[in-house]
Amino acid sequence: MKIVTTIFAALLFFSLQAQNGYSVGDKATDFKLKNVDGSMVSLADFNESKGFVVIFTCNHCPYVIAYEDRIIELDKKYKKLGYPVIAINPNDETIVPGDSFEGMVKRANEKGFTFPYLRDKTQEIANAYGAQRTPHVYLLNKEGDDLVVRYIGTIDDNYKDASLVTKTYLSDAIDALLEGVNPDPDFTKAIGCSIKRKS
Repeated sequence: MKIVTTIFAALLFFSLQAQNGYSVGDKATDFKLKNVDGSMVSLADFNESKGFVVIFTCNHCPYVIAYEDRIIELDKKYKKLGYPVIAINPNDETIVPGDSFEGMVKRANEKGFTFPYLRDKTQEIANAYGAQRTPHVYLLNKEGDDLVVRYIGTIDDNYKDASLVTKTYLSDAIDALLEGVNPDPDFTKAIGCSIKRKS
């Protein structure tokens, strides 16, 4: 009986843990994280933006690698319309050494990232958002003094081949905000590698 109780308690703990983080409609808090150029970046630095495409990502995940060119194109298209990409790497480098800050700098240079690529070394921001995968998208909209989460999930419906995409969830969500309406759908399942959390 004691073993069953212990197992139930553990399952409850992990269930509650999985529910932590933001839901659509929640207000997101700002952060200040180190960029690959050595500067400290916060959302407050972007005075002219209408919102942000916050993407939890990394260097090594094959899903991320498949999406990198699309993320660059999304940033090029939407930052001039007020929704820049802010990429954040929360992975524990002791688990995946390639996800170190040095690895981030190398990857950003190799791919010519057009957006900030920030290090969430303590994983505080990933935990606050509730990010579980790389890539995991949180679309934030400026509403008064608040940053409101308006879409959570994946970028589109085919990570393997951009030419076979039929549903562009993220760009559709941004377009909706630009038109003054809330995205529909506003939530999809994030597809990718699990975030490598500290033990």
